[in-house]
Amino acid sequence: MTHTVRIARWAAPVAVETGQTVLEAALQAGVPYPHGCRSGNCGACKSRLLRGEVEMAPWSEFALTGAERAAGLVLACRTVPWGDAEIAWLGEDDVAAHPVRKVAGRVEAVEAMTHDISAVRVSIADGGPFAFSAGQYCRLRFAGLPARDFSMANMPGEEKLEFHVRRVAGGAVSAYVADRLAVGEAVGLEGPFGAAFLRESHCGPIYAVAGGSGLAPAKSIVERALAGGAARGVSLYFGVRDERDLYLEDRFESLARAHANFRFVPVLSGPGAPTRRRTGLVHEALAADAAGFDGCKAYVAGPPPMVEAACALLAARGMRREDVHADAFYTEAEKAAKGEA
Repeated sequence: MTHTVRIARWAAPVAVETGQTVLEAALQAGVPYPHGCRSGNCGACKSRLLRGEVEMAPWSEFALTGAERAAGLVLACRTVPWGDAEIAWLGEDDVAAHPVRKVAGRVEAVEAMTHDISAVRVSIADGGPFAFSAGQYCRLRFAGLPARDFSMANMPGEEKLEFHVRRVAGGAVSAYVADRLAVGEAVGLEGPFGAAFLRESHCGPIYAVAGGSGLAPAKSIVERALAGGAARGVSLYFGVRDERDLYLEDRFESLARAHANFRFVPVLSGPGAPTRRRTGLVHEALAADAAGFDGCKAYVAGPPPMVEAACALLAARGMRREDVHADAFYTEAEKAAKGEA
């Protein structure tokens, strides 16, 4: 059976097959529906159900609270219509107007940043240009291996794309990148994706909170915000376990010297020796420094526990949910354990 779903701001109705989600059908129909994880964890596809009855597959409370669901909000990636329906995604400012494209790239450099994170720089060989907003990600495919999602670490408009790939235990793709990927190899790219991107029109302070390779989208966001020349405060809190996990520290300290409105705060959660740096959990360091978050936006990326803790803190301290833009980096094993791979 096929149901008809009308999407606000999109002229043509979308046909949704029985058991199919609204997001799946919309993307198949070419609708630029805002989305991120596609698994009910990020909230990027949060929408208002205007008409009709639907069933919701399991989702994260962070992505959609019980109160929001009761108020008529849904996640398009978990929404299966029971009949004809009408839906609207939230916020014009929350839509990155870049077409999703498949392009061919070439590896220009592979650089070890830490003991388990490599920076991969890629040029577009064919099918470009590749436009994106700071904070978005794309799907990369190396040497016929399964495609994996990685955030762009460079600013939009730069000639080469930069990705930070963390070695994951048992991960074939991350192991290939760390041990075998060579300059000159072909790489396939598809994107951009993701809704945790820099809101260029926002004039208030920015807090970027990153854990591990979550520094990649944070770097893109921070550098883009500073390059815009605005006087708003920009803070980057970078949480890692120990000294050996820190990277790009010199780059961000240089930015802090060049921009009086930028602050870089590295935080170690489990240092193996005495350190001059701040210690503890990165979101707790943020809580200790900030009196309030009224008028601010937060961009959070990295391991899911860190992302959830930071988002909970920001909500508890009064930041509106629509001002928190989060990207939790689930591994393929974690997705499989949640039944989402």
